[in-house]
Amino acid sequence: MPVYALGDLVPNVHDTAFVHPDAVLIGDVTVGAESSIWPSAVLRADEAPIIIGARTSIQDGSVIHSAPDLPTEIAADCLVGHLAHLEGCRVETRGFIGSGAMVLHRAHIGTGALVAANAVVLADVRVPAGALAAGVPATIREGAANRALVEHATEFYVRETSRYRRLLRRLD
Repeated sequence: MPVYALGDLVPNVHDTAFVHPDAVLIGDVTVGAESSIWPSAVLRADEAPIIIGARTSIQDGSVIHSAPDLPTEIAADCLVGHLAHLEGCRVETRGFIGSGAMVLHRAHIGTGALVAANAVVLADVRVPAGALAAGVPATIREGAANRALVEHATEFYVRETSRYRRLLRRLD
């Protein structure tokens, strides 16, 4: 896996995490226990830290970036879907970011909240715990997140992390 220091900024990946060999980590990135970073994901922490909590999955092609004085924090038991873009925001425990969604500067995704596929959560928007944010720009429906979906996805990707750490091998 391409892991790059940028000056004194060095990624820190927990021993039980899985980072696919085609993912890229640059700078002040922390990846927690049993988390997974999948192919073509890019985590670039050149301006502020990126913190990925335990048992969190960052799916294929996602871009996680920070901005000057705006860390990106994704708590434990979260899922960030394929091709999502998060920058300078916070996702609380059991947050779910759908495929192709964007979550921008200073946005805050509450515990158990769900950002629908292709939604755009604009800067400074707060999505309350358990809410669903959908559309462009996202509108918020309180209490509409599917808690079972988030729990199932988290458990599935923790199992996948273990399986990939044991069985993935390159054939060329």
